[in-house]
Amino acid sequence: MSDTLTKPQPKKSSGHVALRRKSGQWGGKESSGGVVAYCVHGPADEFMAGDFTPAKLIEVLRVGLPVRELDDLQATLDVPMEKLVPMLGISKATLHRRKAEGRLGQAESDRVVRFAKLMGKAVEVMESEGNARQWLTSPQFGLGGAVPLEYAETEVGAREVEDLLVRIEYGVYS
Repeated sequence: MSDTLTKPQPKKSSGHVALRRKSGQWGGKESSGGVVAYCVHGPADEFMAGDFTPAKLIEVLRVGLPVRELDDLQATLDVPMEKLVPMLGISKATLHRRKAEGRLGQAESDRVVRFAKLMGKAVEVMESEGNARQWLTSPQFGLGGAVPLEYAETEVGAREVEDLLVRIEYGVYS
């Protein structure tokens, strides 16, 4: 079987581009198939979609995501961990503690999912991970010159970034 990705028609209801995984890889990088991969790429198959219903996702967030999900987010965004964790509101000491425990806290997990969903929306609108990364890490006129990932440190900021992506998607860039 080939290691290339296929891009089927996106489902209108999901809000994500559904990239199909072949040979256990996403975009050439190994992926655990966890929450971050789901938020960025959509379900790898129809069975996976049932694993991430809102109720199940809330349940997972209450327990806390495994630390590897933070690593997956860092690899997907291609942002140094030293820059990413402050945006997620995690101090160095807390990061070391979480790595030792193997699990993020509820609020930290929620912020990881927030950033992963923004990356997923950016991939959908910008049509590639590279373009999405570039857009998320560059100042944007529609945000008053702010960098989207930095603007998304709060829930209100994340919603503004998402709204801007929707405006771009529909050609109402301002």
